[in-house]
Amino acid sequence: MKNDNKLGTYTLLKTQGRAKRAILHTVHGDIQTPVFMNVATAGAIKGAVSAMDLLDVGCQVALANTYHLHLRPGDELVSALGGIRDFMAWNGPILTDSGGFQVFSLSSLRKIKEEGVYFSSHIDGHKIFMGPEESMEIQSNLASTIAMAFDECPPFPAERGYIQDSVARTTRWLSRSKVHLDVLNQKEGTLNPHQLLFGINQGGVYGDIRIEHAKTITDLNLDGYAIGGLAVGESHAEMYQVLDEVVPHLPQNKPTYLMGVGTPENLLESVARGVDFFDCVLPARNGRHGHVYTSQGKRNLFNARYERDELPLDINCGCMVCKKFSRAYIRHLFKAKEMLAMRLCVLHNLYFYNHLMESIRIAIDNGEFEQFKAEQLAIWRENGI
Repeated sequence: MKNDNKLGTYTLLKTQGRAKRAILHTVHGDIQTPVFMNVATAGAIKGAVSAMDLLDVGCQVALANTYHLHLRPGDELVSALGGIRDFMAWNGPILTDSGGFQVFSLSSLRKIKEEGVYFSSHIDGHKIFMGPEESMEIQSNLASTIAMAFDECPPFPAERGYIQDSVARTTRWLSRSKVHLDVLNQKEGTLNPHQLLFGINQGGVYGDIRIEHAKTITDLNLDGYAIGGLAVGESHAEMYQVLDEVVPHLPQNKPTYLMGVGTPENLLESVARGVDFFDCVLPARNGRHGHVYTSQGKRNLFNARYERDELPLDINCGCMVCKKFSRAYIRHLFKAKEMLAMRLCVLHNLYFYNHLMESIRIAIDNGEFEQFKAEQLAIWRENGI
């Protein structure tokens, strides 16, 4: 356990323009930012990747999902087995999403009320209720390092009036989340009494609503601030416009987390706008379908050109996959429908993302981020990524 006096503190080491280089001190270890969080929705990365593999690919933080773990195996079971870190044998920090994104993604199976959200389970249809207090209870049982406040992720596009009502309700839910997590952190027997809370900024693509909401939630003095409700259908240009507008109104001395984003290009552009926490399913999802990210661009291993290609996925990559296997072999595994193909590509993509973030941190440390960004984007845009 770290020095209690430092827990939850965010040390800003350096800036270049709006890009931030920092450390978040947590009870489960320090997080160097900018950072990409590897998505382990149900306690594992899709593609047969374990917590031991996460160490090999340079992962700092894993992300698990409150809603899905509540449904199975159940948060009380996970609590009885020592919390999500012990359960999945991961020794580092874990962030748990609140279940708020499922308010968006399971729109046909839920009903939103002031008290919370009524779901029909996507597994067997049984009725579930989750409000701010329930979300905090579940996340406290999971004993994650960082809990996310319960919110509504509104659809895109949405009318201004709907967004205004949704944001007001999200603000009320945030206040309830904070009050209840404070109680849980002081409760005897709580697995992680140092659980941090991040609030979520919403507002669709309406800049003035986003800014006003950012100001409101900043007054709550939370441990960190996320920007939600993006990467849900808007263009990249619209997303960057929102970041340009809202990030300056979030506290620079706290972590800024862009939820569910994104492509390697998105990461570079968002770091440049002051974001330092990210998560996305893309590297694992694309890897499972034979699409790999490389320093030269993205490759589709189903292309016939790789049938006899003896080179590694990325000639500049130091991951275990690139040290041992050829493009031709991995393509063969996909054609033969071997699960190993997915596993190897997911491992490579996660390594690529985690080491991209390491390169970004080094570039900011050295005052070379803008040059690094320009050079990398030029390569990717020429070759596709």
